[in-house]
Amino acid sequence: MAVNPNEDTEFNDALRKFGIIPPREATPKTPSPPPSPPLGEVLDDLTLNELHELGDEVTDDDRRRAIESVERQRIAKEREEQKRARFGRVYPIGRDDYTREVTEASRVDEEGGDNGRGTGVVCFLYKDGIPRSDRTFEHLRTLAARYPRTKFVSIVGNKCIPDLPDSRIPMLIIYRKGEIMNQLIAWGADREKRLEELEVVLLLYGAIEPSMHEGHSRHQDGGSDDEDEDDPSARSRSATTSTNARPARNIRQSTTKGNDSDSDFEFDM
Repeated sequence: MAVNPNEDTEFNDALRKFGIIPPREATPKTPSPPPSPPLGEVLDDLTLNELHELGDEVTDDDRRRAIESVERQRIAKEREEQKRARFGRVYPIGRDDYTREVTEASRVDEEGGDNGRGTGVVCFLYKDGIPRSDRTFEHLRTLAARYPRTKFVSIVGNKCIPDLPDSRIPMLIIYRKGEIMNQLIAWGADREKRLEELEVVLLLYGAIEPSMHEGHSRHQDGGSDDEDEDDPSARSRSATTSTNARPARNIRQSTTKGNDSDSDFEFDM
């Protein structure tokens, strides 16, 4: 008679006792359900509208007060952000506007911000018809709307720097506190760059700041649910290994006396 060693019988128990059949495998325990996340973590992931709706539905007074407190804090924070959100698009400028719209604008402290920090300004030198320049322009329009506390301006490359070769297009010059922090030359010339790569570089150079753009705001904008795709910091290492960055000394303001325009540059070809 064939014996099924997996059956739970007295006969099999006797066989196991004498080592004739192997011990019966233990029945795996049903895992306990994961604990519910703290209320604060749940509320942090909700939009203002969702917070308001949840507050109307909750019957527990303590929870309702907690939700209303988070809602008030979120409203106050968003109002503060709105005060600082002075820009939101790419502003075209001319050569004569450079000092006022770039250098001087980068010295202005934002309302309620750190005194003396100034404003991040990204000056984009472009040329229509060059694919990498056109692609970067589209990326900058997206970033300008996403980070309205940073000023983005654009100017045709050879109108800013005479005889600027196409091989150097596009250029991005990053300012803060009246100084050139860094620059990107021929961005995307080596390969097609993604928007997130440019976002990471601007974060690293201090032109934009993570606090300017909340994670739930990106979700409301219709961003991907994949955190690795949406979070620029997730690719910071790979993006910065080939950024086409150049030291700020390659392009700098003219120091000629009597000339108040810093759109004149000494440029290393």
